[in-house]
Amino acid sequence: MRVGVWLVAVALMVGVVAGGWSVALGAERTLVFATQSPGTSWYAYATVMSGLISAVLPKGYAVDVQTTSPGGLAAPYIIAEGKADITLANAAPVKWALEGTVPGRPKVSGVTALVGGLDTPYLVVIFTDSFVKKTGIKTMDELVGKKHPVRIAIKALGSFGEMACRSVFSAYGVTYDDIKSWGGSITHTGPAQIVDLLRDDKADITIDHIPAGQAAISELCMTTKVHFIQLPDKIISKLNEMGWNTVVMPKDTWKGQTEDIKTVGSGTVLIASDKLPEEVAYLITKKICESKDELVSSFASLKPFDPATAWMPLKCGAPLHPGAARYYKEKGYMK
Repeated sequence: MRVGVWLVAVALMVGVVAGGWSVALGAERTLVFATQSPGTSWYAYATVMSGLISAVLPKGYAVDVQTTSPGGLAAPYIIAEGKADITLANAAPVKWALEGTVPGRPKVSGVTALVGGLDTPYLVVIFTDSFVKKTGIKTMDELVGKKHPVRIAIKALGSFGEMACRSVFSAYGVTYDDIKSWGGSITHTGPAQIVDLLRDDKADITIDHIPAGQAAISELCMTTKVHFIQLPDKIISKLNEMGWNTVVMPKDTWKGQTEDIKTVGSGTVLIASDKLPEEVAYLITKKICESKDELVSSFASLKPFDPATAWMPLKCGAPLHPGAARYYKEKGYMK
């Protein structure tokens, strides 16, 4: 009897040490789902998703939604640092974090993907009509080729919107220092201030990464004539190599946008620690993928979500968790 009890105790101890997930008999395992603060779309997504996930987790598990995610470029780091088990992120920053190319941040490991392509934000390149009329410049190729002293208004350094701008110019082989050497300028500020600068002719262009209906750009389009610029295929291909996914922004997404725009974006992906047990990862992936109707009824922004392609690298940014891969293979979505 004593030997039996001792063996059980050893088995439990080995489980805790080996995986960090096993718990004492009868104890509850809390799955930490980190998200952004109330009022953000990711907080709303996480709240609904946690309810779906809770219904299918093994007995003894609970989901705790914590508003500890900084979002943007920093989201993958809370998984890598062991501060959360799952969180929402954008695919491109996840890829950059794993590659160690996020400015001022170390390379990370231990981050995997469960479900990618949950929504479809767009990288937008916007020229004011005043700029186009004054210069005759209507494309990024012309702007870069002429080394025009352009005035750029973009979001704060280190923000995802700012990285969108950096990525576009990087695809052209251009740095911020190059732009300044042309006599141009770069102003880092908030969304409302960007609108004011463009509307008041104190800036010429902006580049951002936003969902349809984003308030600041909607206001800009309502009050100022602007042009949404089509990037050439060669630049889109280079952006793909950086981790951006090709998307089409349908005409009339914004007031004055009269044509479809082929661009790139980095949709929301549900990521997880590689320490998440395979069965748990499988159950989470299965539930989210098979609950599209329920998700879309809560959030119209999730309408583009396609479970059949949710495994694709450009939609995930990180290697699939083995449990997630098992689900996609089981459904025949991937080989």
